[in-house]
Amino acid sequence: MDMKRDYYEDIELFKSGTILFWSILFVAALFVAPLFLSNYHLYLFNLVMVHVIVAVGLNILVGSTGQIALGHAGFFAIGAYGTVLLMTKLGLPFFPAIVIAAFISAFFGFILGLPALRLEGPYLAIATLAFGLAIMHIIGHTELFGGRQGLTAPVLNIGISQWGLNWVIKTELGKYYLILIFTIIMVLLAINILKTRAGRAFVAIRDSDIAAEVIGINLTMYKTLAFAVSSFFAGIAGGLFAFVLGFFDPFTFNLILSIIFLVMVVVGGLGSVMGSIAGATLITYLMYDLLKNVDEVPIVGNLLVAFSGKFLTTTGIDNFNLVALGLVMIGIIIFEPLGMFGAWIRIKKYWKTWPF
Repeated sequence: MDMKRDYYEDIELFKSGTILFWSILFVAALFVAPLFLSNYHLYLFNLVMVHVIVAVGLNILVGSTGQIALGHAGFFAIGAYGTVLLMTKLGLPFFPAIVIAAFISAFFGFILGLPALRLEGPYLAIATLAFGLAIMHIIGHTELFGGRQGLTAPVLNIGISQWGLNWVIKTELGKYYLILIFTIIMVLLAINILKTRAGRAFVAIRDSDIAAEVIGINLTMYKTLAFAVSSFFAGIAGGLFAFVLGFFDPFTFNLILSIIFLVMVVVGGLGSVMGSIAGATLITYLMYDLLKNVDEVPIVGNLLVAFSGKFLTTTGIDNFNLVALGLVMIGIIIFEPLGMFGAWIRIKKYWKTWPF
């Protein structure tokens, strides 16, 4: 068992030189990988990274603070609509627009965090669910937001056109590197937040809010802060998501999307940043690639289509990815409650103690 002998061992970003080496190698691989990928796979990777940002932020709220949230699609929508409208209506450059939109999302997260002071468990889940549905319907009935017809994202110019500095990104490869840089920054930010005083307060509240209050932790401040931080991450991800899709409408940010975000966190592992990354990667791959067309699933695809045609109906076969998502969730809860991160811990312990 590794014993910590110094306070700085608890707050250092990389616990060992080995972790630092593999982290650098992994990031280098991410920068090189697009050179060997098709445009479709670049698009898929862009979705994965956007969802990683959302999952990491949501894990700060759900996994580290213990606050259930089912309305994160609403914050995601605020980030997407806010970024596009700030660029098109006010003429703001991309970077200020996405940051301001994220802070707007964080503000709404702070407001939604106020009920968390008196609600918990399923009651808090219902409150956040209502917020997500309300945002979707308000956007759909407001002409400023494009109503039900949605919005089209402008040209992705990361320069400052007012100063004559233009840097237009038109390809999936360019979007990939932009989103990758954002993802790295946001993941490092999440790791550092959890190592600060606020991060330790989040964990204390999750373990026992009564005990946390007794030792002097301000529940009002830290519960609302957790919602605001998590919403900020969702706002950044939403702004990037707008340019990944190019066009979106209110129904893009529905209840199912909020549930998928929560599934990413649970499948990856509550309270783990690396688990959130793994969960977001797996669920995005299942939802948007492997299970998108059931008949193309290796080995069992044709069997599922034949079974549906004989005993059920083929009209609902397109929803099989949601059924598979539920089965994955049930399997994780039954066999590995700690998620993919828990499985990784088991594997690591096994090899450390092998062959004993």
